[in-house]
Amino acid sequence: MRKPPVRLLSLGVALTLAVVLAACGNSAGTGATPTPKVIKVGLVTDTGGLNDKSFNHLAALGLSKAASTGNICSSLTCAGELSVQGDVTESHANSDYVPNLTNYATRGYDLVIGVGFLMAESIGTVSGNFPNIHFAIIDGVGTDSKGNDLKHANVVGLLFKEQEAGALVGTIAGVLEKDNAGAKKKNTIGSVGGIKIPPVDHYIAGYQWAAKQVNPSIKTLNGYSNNFSDPTKCAGIAANQISSGADILFQVAGGCGNGVLTEAGKAGVWSIGVDADQGGVDKSVIASALKRVDVATYTAIKDVKNNAFKGGVTLFGLANDGVGYQADNGTLPADVMAALTDMTSKIKSGAVTVPDTVP
Repeated sequence: MRKPPVRLLSLGVALTLAVVLAACGNSAGTGATPTPKVIKVGLVTDTGGLNDKSFNHLAALGLSKAASTGNICSSLTCAGELSVQGDVTESHANSDYVPNLTNYATRGYDLVIGVGFLMAESIGTVSGNFPNIHFAIIDGVGTDSKGNDLKHANVVGLLFKEQEAGALVGTIAGVLEKDNAGAKKKNTIGSVGGIKIPPVDHYIAGYQWAAKQVNPSIKTLNGYSNNFSDPTKCAGIAANQISSGADILFQVAGGCGNGVLTEAGKAGVWSIGVDADQGGVDKSVIASALKRVDVATYTAIKDVKNNAFKGGVTLFGLANDGVGYQADNGTLPADVMAALTDMTSKIKSGAVTVPDTVP
């Protein structure tokens, strides 16, 4: 008996069957896992740049912790904890802010981060033009030209209680001067700010206030360089304060403030760093006031990754380890440590409220 002829399936039927079988296979758990979307994050620095050894650098560290690819990985070691693409653009003038932010938004990045209070109006402008893009800004919110918060739902402001970190290093300075431990023994301390903006003044206000809490007769000097990038401008102010008797100088001026630290080293007096641990900048640095910008940056990225982004303000202070201090280049005396423990306890408990405006 003859067998019936074998009929070949048409190409169209075969392809249809293949698709159906593949779908069935996937539903049974035997197919390939779909590739998840790669979150893209673009970070725009202020004019201080990545080499400021301060908050631009810290923001880049926060991004590198999250990133597995992107141009940030060519300059920093990327941990890839969140498997995002991380890219950085450095600004060289204030006029670069809007174009740099817009570049990432136009290319559909999932999160665009601006670093610095001076970028507030630019964030306000660009976030309004791209309402479907998430934005974050270190040290500010998205504002209009008059500084009013536009409260765009796609913007989160990452703010800090810098005055609390300032109070810790102010406590160190005040007790050391009370002990006549400084080189000049004139019971005088100084501070050099960059531009007179809230984050800068918060630090200085806490520094001066705490120093006077532990040493009521102390004299405080303060000046502004109106610059965040040129160390020579800050060095000149530091030299003037040293000649006026200051033997502990607190820099609050980003990359410009590195000139304060090196000038203190040349004069044989002490200095205090800002934002990051700056003990390696100069041997004169006895402590650094810490602002954990890296933690804030990473947190913002993680929220976008987890679909948990929420516009508004996220505040970082001593209570949630958003600020702090680091002792550098030596061991602080026992009475200084005791005073620090007391000040920390009072701030965390709410027993004292550190002022955030300079008298």
